[in-house]
Amino acid sequence: MEIDEALLQTQSRLTAEGCALSDLLGHFRNRISPVLIGDTEWKQLLDCAVKLPIAMGAHPFGFEIPLHTREPLAELCVALASGTHSAENFLVQAKIHSSDDIARAISLLLKRIEKKNSQLREIVGRKLMLQFVSASDWESRLSLRSLFLRPDLKPILGTAGREIDVGIIAKSLADSFGWSMSKKQLNHLQQVHVAQPSDTRMDSFSINPSKSRAIQISILGFSKSQDISNYLVDVAWTGQLSVVDAIIARFAQRMRLARVGLNVDVGEKSVEPTLGLILIVEQRQTKDSRYWLDGLTDWNPVLQALNQEDIVIPEKLQALVDLPSKPTRLFASSGHYIMLCGIHHIKLVIDQSGLVGVKAYVYMALSDDSTA
Repeated sequence: MEIDEALLQTQSRLTAEGCALSDLLGHFRNRISPVLIGDTEWKQLLDCAVKLPIAMGAHPFGFEIPLHTREPLAELCVALASGTHSAENFLVQAKIHSSDDIARAISLLLKRIEKKNSQLREIVGRKLMLQFVSASDWESRLSLRSLFLRPDLKPILGTAGREIDVGIIAKSLADSFGWSMSKKQLNHLQQVHVAQPSDTRMDSFSINPSKSRAIQISILGFSKSQDISNYLVDVAWTGQLSVVDAIIARFAQRMRLARVGLNVDVGEKSVEPTLGLILIVEQRQTKDSRYWLDGLTDWNPVLQALNQEDIVIPEKLQALVDLPSKPTRLFASSGHYIMLCGIHHIKLVIDQSGLVGVKAYVYMALSDDSTA
């Protein structure tokens, strides 16, 4: 069975398990160590997920977990696709609650994707991703950290000459929150693509509605540290190259850095100084290149390298060692499901002073057992 068909079948079956995503997450508390997500913080996640449809659990979902703070905080990461029950939920919310900025933004993007001969859909397909902030005021509304679009059907590779497509994605994100994009910012965004090495690809575009009007772009596939330095110079990055070079050098001494990625924030005036350095396991491959399957110990060299950083909490690293799981069969009222848990990627956050943050992105992936 094709992956997209399997997603639709899993969505359909999940509706028999409950109404809200919290009905699903409530079963998985024992899969995440309280060192990573505390009991109070887990309750907050459930309070957030109660406002999201359970069908969103058919897509991989997960959490952003900071490894540089002792507080067991987390943010919820989910996805949905146009033309599904999950998408309809946001379209209805946007109609009923005109003041709901999040539902309205998602609704605008969904309508643009579904539009006949949609240029946006040709590039990103039907999927968008959401990250919700951990907060104590979810009783009033969801709090959105970031909204993502990912080039999917037409990957944006280095030297591809896809400046127009970069503009389409970025403008679509800005338009969804009613932001106008200056010609200067658009030129910066397009230069970020033009300067890409040939063996890299733009993995995602995201916007943080509560932050500055920057578009964050994730670029994966850098194989040489010199390529990263050259790239940052070419895009007129405003941070300190020596800081990045030093961090890459010390990680290269501890582990094999086959490939790394960058997160760059493209603002209205420049490419901003804060930078994300993304560590991803190279061997993740399935028959469909959009999806991955890591081994249970693939992340150990990365975690061991991180353990030498004073900023990182050792107990959280140990909890991450124990997180990845083999495919596990779950029994539910609607039948059997297969669950996978693991690490999606780890990001180093760098500013002018050095390494200021480390974040792990962990995932859970659920599928109908009959599709396995």
